[in-house]
Amino acid sequence: GDRSEPEVVMGQSSWLWQRSNVSIASTRYAHGVTVHARSSVTIQLNRPCTSYQAMVGVDDLTMGLGAVRFSVFNGDGARLWRSPVMEGGAPAVPVSVNIAGQSSIRLVVEPETPFGGVALADWAESRISCA
Repeated sequence: GDRSEPEVVMGQSSWLWQRSNVSIASTRYAHGVTVHARSSVTIQLNRPCTSYQAMVGVDDLTMGLGAVRFSVFNGDGARLWRSPVMEGGAPAVPVSVNIAGQSSIRLVVEPETPFGGVALADWAESRISCA
């Protein structure tokens, strides 16, 4: 990109799959980012932004397996938000994080069970609001 909008920092981020028609607990979302259960995605904001919002959960492609926890960190490594443990088949939970004053954020997913590592995790309807 031209660094005028928020963008993923590819060299500092895990594998990700930008896709449409993401499904969590049989609920479809128009768009989202799917990641492995152990992942970290850094987003450089490149301008003043106020909030990050999404719906998070285990993707239905995982067929109900695994459990994960989602977190949002600021660029200094401080955790701004953490989900409960999310199991495959459980409904998505909303994320709403104040990111005012931040230059970057990091979206992290960690496995929470022995089978957590097989899960695909979704940041569905992911949205960053900027000035």
